Amino acid sequence: MKVLVAEDDQLTRNGLVEVLRQEGYDVVPAETGAVAIDHFKQSQPDFVCLDIMMPQQNGYEVCRTLRQLNPDVPIIFISAKTEEVDKLAGFDVGADDFIEKPFSVREVIARIRAVTRRCYQRDQGRTPQSFVLADLEVFPHELRARRGETIVELSLRDVQILTLLHERPRQALDRNTIFNYAWGHNYFPSSRTLDQHISQLRKRIEHDPKSPTIIKTVHGVGYRYDPED
Repeated sequence: MKVLVAEDDQLTRNGLVEVLRQEGYDVVPAETGAVAIDHFKQSQPDFVCLDIMMPQQNGYEVCRTLRQLNPDVPIIFISAKTEEVDKLAGFDVGADDFIEKPFSVREVIARIRAVTRRCYQRDQGRTPQSFVLADLEVFPHELRARRGETIVELSLRDVQILTLLHERPRQALDRNTIFNYAWGHNYFPSSRTLDQHISQLRKRIEHDPKSPTIIKTVHGVGYRYDPED
């Protein structure tokens, strides 16, 4: 899933890009409104994070243009302009949500996951409603899994990893295969990055993370899921 991040402040832009990439999104950064419009036309992102105060064209103007190009793409304003009149102006030009600066990483992740769920609901025919790994039922559209009454929140990358394991049961998946599927061909993380992510995911989905039954380690290769016969 691709996200356009339009933000003129380099520190904020880099922070948003890093957060989104860690969640599993393909991020297209833009430093001005004009660049954002060009990138939008070329990349056709699934949704947009948009600052208001930018050079050349402000966020309101960019939002109007994006709405003309695609009336359905979700747009989130992320701005230090937090007066009610600013928010209303944003919604008037077509924004779907508004995040105030300074923001917390948790808030951004929660809002982005909410947008992702809406995107999945819009494209329901492209992904399964749910699939089962052992006693865990995964709902890609919701970025969640359930075990009985327990709900597990998942990132987009978590869902991608679990989907790959489900699609290739009993196969020893090497690290490159997992990276290409869940991180993308243009991203080159280290083996430690994958191992750390799997470790954190196991803590949330396994009964005993030290003795996993869903994501098993294949020493010297990668990971595997063995469904029960």
